[in-house]
Amino acid sequence: MPRLIYFIISLSFICSFSFGQSSPDKITFVRQGAQRMTFDKNQSIQLATFDPGKTVGFSSMYPITHYTETHAEVSIGEEHLSIQSDKETETGIWFGGFNPFATYTMDIEEAKGTGELGFEFSDADDRKQFFVIIGFEDSLLTGVRLRVITDGELITDESITVNAEKEEKIKGKIILQMLGSGLTVFIQDKGLPRAIGQSDFNNYLDLRQKNILQNFQSQLYARLYDGKVMIRKIDMTLSTGMGLADIRGITYENGAPMLDQGRLWYTMSIRGRALPHHVQGVFSMDPSVFDVKLEGIIVFDRNDGLLRNEIASHLFYDRNREIWRGLTTGFSAYANPGKEKKQLLAIESKKDPRFGFSIMKATPFGMVGDIEDPHILFDAKAKKWRMLACKNHDGYKAIVLESEYWDKDYKQISGPVQHNSTGTSIQKIGNKRYCFSGSSERKIYVYTYPDLKEAGHLTMDLPPWDETSGTRVWPNVIQLPDGYPFKYVALMMDRYNFPSQQGPHWSYGAIYLYHGYDQQP
Repeated sequence: MPRLIYFIISLSFICSFSFGQSSPDKITFVRQGAQRMTFDKNQSIQLATFDPGKTVGFSSMYPITHYTETHAEVSIGEEHLSIQSDKETETGIWFGGFNPFATYTMDIEEAKGTGELGFEFSDADDRKQFFVIIGFEDSLLTGVRLRVITDGELITDESITVNAEKEEKIKGKIILQMLGSGLTVFIQDKGLPRAIGQSDFNNYLDLRQKNILQNFQSQLYARLYDGKVMIRKIDMTLSTGMGLADIRGITYENGAPMLDQGRLWYTMSIRGRALPHHVQGVFSMDPSVFDVKLEGIIVFDRNDGLLRNEIASHLFYDRNREIWRGLTTGFSAYANPGKEKKQLLAIESKKDPRFGFSIMKATPFGMVGDIEDPHILFDAKAKKWRMLACKNHDGYKAIVLESEYWDKDYKQISGPVQHNSTGTSIQKIGNKRYCFSGSSERKIYVYTYPDLKEAGHLTMDLPPWDETSGTRVWPNVIQLPDGYPFKYVALMMDRYNFPSQQGPHWSYGAIYLYHGYDQQP
């Protein structure tokens, strides 16, 4: 009799738990907000600044270099910098160090007459000089040029102007977005920034070299023939760029989402142009509100003298080893076509890489080829490390791999799935893990874990697309603990490219917040 009672009680518990177990296709996601960050000032992380209105001891704080025998008149007053000359002069004014992944913003009050204005990045001896120069005449833009000099030899002096057919007045902000092996120049007076120049310069000088980061400095550059410029401020920052994508939650080693300091933590791609012109950003958000905040950027060191801007990373904190680890996708290979291959990389850091400017050690582990968007966790039940990724099988398709080790010897155990896949991730709903994937089919698919059997798709009001846009978004479904007014949160992006860029570019997107609740039976 006691055995029968025990069996009935056990069966009752199992049934009640089973009925209480949610499945992702039974969750309703309701959109809460949308926003697009475009070089948002309130999100920028300061690296250096030149603020004439807060300058005392000008000659010491911001040393001036005159490159010609005739010197321009340089002064500060009424909260601006003035450079003026009625003869040809060339002037440099130091304002900070150098970072090849930073955004440089020059706020121009006016540019009269004829001349050039821009940025110079160089070492103390001027053995290597890198100029981005904006020409003007009668306050109008005449073009954007890239000039590179090495050991006194002119390597290139070329136009990098785009959208030349549109007349632009030199006023407002000049925004130089450095992207490791490429750059884009924007102008912004009113409304959105507009691209006026862009370049892939890696064949001339690889600014990703660690010794360049350590030795280069930044100067305001001005060449005047007969003119005057007035500048309100110069900022060197880590910025949000013109769009964010590839949003993935940072986790612990078992895949549990990191809810630290009352905030969820994410990696996102800070967008540039086409690959490899993106940067790995780290963001946080209080899941009860929509206060996404840029916390830092991560670059990657493969011990070859270069700092690389890989993206589509999954970062986790291994509590057992007390170390930060993860996987990233080696898109920086596109900066050296024919010399490097795209592959997954194992990443590691003792330093908390979520804040400021961080460098993580990156190591190849044999996952070479068209595979990306990896998500990794340790499955204690299976006693295996498992990875969900998407691999190109006549289009990107989700697969699951496993290994005894977090950083090598992975073997495929399931997949590929039938549907196009992107932004693959693993999360628990109830007490069960599921695999999530965006797609090109206007659906976010759910699969069982680890065998990747199709288990429906997400129910969403107002998904982050319309009839005209791409739909290969990253799902980012996270289950929250008790204490929140909703049980699930999802942070996604859209795929609308930024206007005015030229040539191939993936400069999307805006970010969308969703709250989820279980549908009533």
